Amino acid sequence: MIYIVNKSRKPDFNIALEEYCFKKLLQYDKVFILWINEPSIIVGKHQNTLAEINGSFIRENGIHVVRRISGGGAVYHDLNNLNY
Repeated sequence: MIYIVNKSRKPDFNIALEEYCFKKLLQYDKVFILWINEPSIIVGKHQNTLAEINGSFIRENGIHVVRRISGGGAVYHDLNNLNY
């Protein structure tokens, strides 16, 4: 198993790393990644961000919005939750 403790707090980088591992590393071994994001909303592949997110609130509060390659609903991340 490949273990990655990712110290980046940038959600765009972290989601890109997750996608890279999924597309490039899983062919060799299982991958386990730990990371924490700055305040962010991670949206699913097919979600309409205009319908799901309060744009003025995220701009006023400096919340990142990042789309992931998998489906599912929007989730909120911040420095108090550990992602894997």
